[in-house]
Amino acid sequence: MEFLDQIGPYMAVLMAGAAVAGIAFTVLSRMAERKELQETLSQVDGYDVGAAADAGIVEEGELAGSFMDRIGRQLFTNMGGLGHRFTPAGYVEKVRQKFIMAGRDSTAEVDRFLAGRVLSLASVPFIFAFFFIWNPLAFEGMTRIMIVGLSLAIIILGPEAKLTRAVEARQTSILQDLPDILDLLTISVEAGLGFEQALDRTIATVPGPLSTEFARMLGETRAGSSRADAMRAMDARIDISEVRSFVLAVLQADTFGVSIGRVLRAQADEMRIRRRQRAQEMAQKAPVKMLIPMVLCIFPALFVVILVPAMISIMGNL
Repeated sequence: MEFLDQIGPYMAVLMAGAAVAGIAFTVLSRMAERKELQETLSQVDGYDVGAAADAGIVEEGELAGSFMDRIGRQLFTNMGGLGHRFTPAGYVEKVRQKFIMAGRDSTAEVDRFLAGRVLSLASVPFIFAFFFIWNPLAFEGMTRIMIVGLSLAIIILGPEAKLTRAVEARQTSILQDLPDILDLLTISVEAGLGFEQALDRTIATVPGPLSTEFARMLGETRAGSSRADAMRAMDARIDISEVRSFVLAVLQADTFGVSIGRVLRAQADEMRIRRRQRAQEMAQKAPVKMLIPMVLCIFPALFVVILVPAMISIMGNL
């Protein structure tokens, strides 16, 4: 332990120096490449950064902002590239799908998430060095192991758990809004509006994530995509069984010529029943979930209040 205490500061300095050197090398190399690209493009008559961004030569806003902002963006881009390179097969696509389901369909969001994963994994040696070599807080034994394990769990599993929670919150909001939106859609169709006009009226009346997805679906349809492809893409972005049932019912109505108003009425009734069943299920689960705080928090205190005076009385009589 004395040897570790002696070399601990030197190891920390070496690790910090290596990290700073790697970051500086990455940033400077990318800045050199960017400077060379700018010099090459400046020789072209009529070069414009906005036109280059539209053409895909540089990303929009990449050359905007202060020097430190550009360095930060470039650093996160490079770390996101490392995340793409060293993650297991299929993990990046899985993360991208989760961001789409969370309503954050942006490549920059995925790159920032992967960059954060790289930083969190790079911080693991520093955590071990902080608690097992320096140990300024003097943690020992099982306490130190538990604190290190908790820190690693928060750093490594925390970002993905937060993303999963965002997906679940958005899906819950969609499930809550779906019956009401279908009711309004059914009323609009039965009043004489077409399906797309009814969707426009519903989107304007009921804001929310489901209305956002309907608006995107309509945009894809008006851009030239078929209604079936646009609705299947919406189903893939939401990934909820109730929405999938609605999409399949509408597509079957289009295929077989069934009245869309009748289909929407049946779907609205079914979604309302499913929402009531989910509420009843949650109500049935509540007593079981209440047992955990009761057993851990309420019963011990109750036993102390009831049994301790009786035990003191019994000991006094004996």
